[in-house]
Formats: sequence, structure tokens, C-alpha cells
Amino acid sequence: MPDPAVPPTPPTPAVPLAALLAREDLALRQIAGPSDPPPVVHAAHTSEMADPYPYLLGGELLLTAGVHIPDAAGSGTYFDDYVSRIVAAGGAALGFGLVPVHDTVPRALVEACDTYGLPLVEVPPQTPFTAVARAVWQLLAQARLAELRRVTEAQQSLATAAARPDPVPSVLRQLAQRVGGWTALYGPEGAEIASAGRRPEAPQTASLAELAEVVRPSGPGTPASATHATAGTHLAAYTLGTGFVLGVATPAREPGDHTIASVAAVLLTLLTGEQQSGSGAARTSALVRLLLGGTAEEVAPLLGRGDTWFVVHASPNDQRDRANLLVGARGTARPATTHPQPPDLLAATALGASLGSTLIDPVGDIVQVLVPADLAPQPQPGWTLGVSAPAPPQHLSAAAAQATRALARARATRTPLVRHRTRPALDDLVPREAAQAHARELLEPLAEHPALVETLRTWLSLHGSWDRTAVALSVHRNTVRQRIARSAELLRVELDDPDVRMELWFALRQE
Repeated sequence: MPDPAVPPTPPTPAVPLAALLAREDLALRQIAGPSDPPPVVHAAHTSEMADPYPYLLGGELLLTAGVHIPDAAGSGTYFDDYVSRIVAAGGAALGFGLVPVHDTVPRALVEACDTYGLPLVEVPPQTPFTAVARAVWQLLAQARLAELRRVTEAQQSLATAAARPDPVPSVLRQLAQRVGGWTALYGPEGAEIASAGRRPEAPQTASLAELAEVVRPSGPGTPASATHATAGTHLAAYTLGTGFVLGVATPAREPGDHTIASVAAVLLTLLTGEQQSGSGAARTSALVRLLLGGTAEEVAPLLGRGDTWFVVHASPNDQRDRANLLVGARGTARPATTHPQPPDLLAATALGASLGSTLIDPVGDIVQVLVPADLAPQPQPGWTLGVSAPAPPQHLSAAAAQATRALARARATRTPLVRHRTRPALDDLVPREAAQAHARELLEPLAEHPALVETLRTWLSLHGSWDRTAVALSVHRNTVRQRIARSAELLRVELDDPDVRMELWFALRQE
């Protein structure tokens, strides 16, 4: 039998005994037993058994009118035995009803409750036990509703945190706030790699790290979670199934804390590393073969999920803001000058998981993701995306260039996602070799000036907008003007002519 002095686990909502005593309609009065720490009640139960132990689960307010009390009880050990059995069963408090059996609460019962530390409540004649029980259930229902609301709000806030560009730290911060404690993420080697909230004392921190090792996957039978209480702090650890472990330290354990922490554990499982599956091993083999000189055609079958892939280039929205325009006093605009930072690796992993791929590569201030062609990339909260046309492995380099241009356009137009256009166009009407030869001849004056080529391409794609081209290229708008003027000079064309623009755009698309 589990220890009956411990309320059921996970803990259920409880009613403070003080809340019952405050009900004027009940007129209850505590006449014995401790009030600190404040007693709480999990249920109400009426019994006239001389030994109620077998009928109690723990946490009850036991109500009795004293029918079971023998006439000579006051001179023996009856009340000591009776109260000690209630305490042993985990009873939270004893309610003694006056009239019709007893006019007053027996003095020996008061003394026994003081001795064993059991709160004793006097129930006046005008208050039936059913009214007390109904009040308990009403307060319990209110507590359950409040706890359900707390858990629901916590789930929503955790999901929102997981969609941020820094999802893992955000989830840890939100979890720490919701449970009122400290949270930590332990890596596969056991080291603490992230934390949030108010850090407990060193002994509790060390105990939580030890508890994390208990749930770290080590073979069959490893528990999914474990708890421990030490020095007034409740510790809990949850395995994430990827070698990572979530640790939580709180001053107390509230009924919904386990549910909230479990939701966070599921989200963190999705955010921390790829699954160690057969497909993961195959993709590792593909990388090794490429590094050792394998061809794209040889590697393609190992990637799985079809023969074609989208290349996605993504930048965090806060990094995109580095190119926001600042409007000067005279109405001229210039891009802000800041230093882009590379996206957080965990954020990049989360982005890949959202897109359905573990093939990610943070490069500079963007993240490159290879997404199977059967999973059309969708806009992602907190990110700006440029998506290529589907391409086989041997053409992924060209697809990456498409994704780069799409991302530049998305940044410039403040669009969450821009796809490379793949509908039939003028290109399809001209043989590719002839089109490429024409493009080389037309653009030959710019061959040694790649910055001019990229500026001209971006400027044309944005309909000649100086400001949006400056944003897309992260340069000053005057630089754009100078480059376009220099391009027109080298090409010996008039860029205001729509026919010239069309011909140049056609040529630039052949690269």
C-alpha cells in the first residue's frame, strides 16, 4: 500500500481549510490542531466507524457526529487510538457535529487532536454535513477550473514560445515563469546548456543534475520522468528522447505543474536534434560520401523522400530588420547600419523541424534548409523565407541561387515567403543554348563586375525601386543609383526603356 499520508500523485486541486472556515453560511470553527502550515482538504467523507482507516484515501475532511464513541471513552485511550488512525490514513482534518448525540465536543478528543496535530473543526447544529460536503465540492470545482485555465494558458504560451526564432530559450523561460521556478536543459553529455528562472542553491542544482541522469536514456526500463523533494524544493526531470533532459525546480508542486512541464518536454523534444532513425543514418552516409568525392547522382538515393528538393533560405525577422529603412529629416531614406548575427543553432534546428527536414545549415545570417519536394514550404512565424523551384541533387547549386534571389525579394517586399517562379515563361520559347549565348553576349560588359550584375538583377526584379533594392542588398540607396548608372554606361543602353529592361531581365535569368 502506498504511503497514505501522501496525497495522490499527480496532486489534485485542494481546498484550504481556511476557505471553509471563512464561509459564514457554514459557521465552522477550528478548536484544535495546527493552522500552520495551512491545512488543505482534498475531499469530504462522513463516517461513524470507530476505525475509519480502511475507508480513507488521504486528504479528507472526515465528518462525524460521534455516534461511535462509547460512554467510557473519556477515561481510556479511545480518542488517542481514533485520532492516530485518522492521521495514519492521511486524513486532513476532523469535523465534529454537535447535536443530537453530543452537545459539546469531548475534551479528550480536543486533546488528542492537539497531540497528533490533526485540525479539529466544530460543526454547529444548524449546519448539516451535506452542506459542508457540498461546499467542499464547490470549492474543489472552482480550484479545478482555475487549474485547468492555468494549464491551458500555459500550453498556449509554450506553443507561442516554440514558434519564436529562439525557441529553446523561449520555452525554458516560459516554463520557468508558469511553474514559478527554475528550468534547465541538459545536453547528451550531462552538461547544462541552457536555463531560465531563478537558480536555486548549489545543493538543489546538483541534485537536479543527478536526477537528470536517472532519466537519461540508457536502455530498456529507463523512466520517462522522475521527481525528488529536497530542502523545501521540488525537483523533476523529463527525458526528451534525444539525449537531452529537461530539469525543473520549484518551491512547491502544484497540481498542473506536471502537465505543463510535460507539454514543454514534448516541444523541446521536437526542437532538440534529429531523430536517430534509419533515414538519419542514411543522410549521414550521404554527407560522408559527398565529402569523399561521391557524385550527386550516387548520393541522391540516400537522401530519401523522392528525387527532388526545395532549397529554402531563411533569415530571422530580427535580422531582416537590420536592413530597415530610416527616413531622414528631408524625406530621404537610407538602410540602417548594423552587424548581422548568425541564427542560433537550436533555432535553426527548430526551423528545420517545422519545415519537415533535418538537413539544415546555418551560414552567416541565414539558414539553408533542404526540404523534400513533397513538403511544400509554408511561412514560418519569426522567419523570412526564400524558396527555390524543386530540383534534383545535381541542380541544387542552381536552386540555391534561386532561393537567394527569392529571399532578397522577400526581405525587400517584407513578405514572409517568396517562391521562385516556375510557371512557363518566355524562357521556354527559346532554346536554352541560344538563350544562354545571347545572355553572355549582352551582359559581357558586366562580366568582371558581379556586384553590378546582382544590383541590376535585384533592381529589375523590384520594378526599379531604389529603396527596396537598397534594403534587399543591405547597401545605401545612393550606392544602388551609382551601380545602376554604371551598368547602363557599360551596357550602352537606356534603362528607362521597357524593352531594354525586358531584354536584360531575360538575359539575367539565364545565368
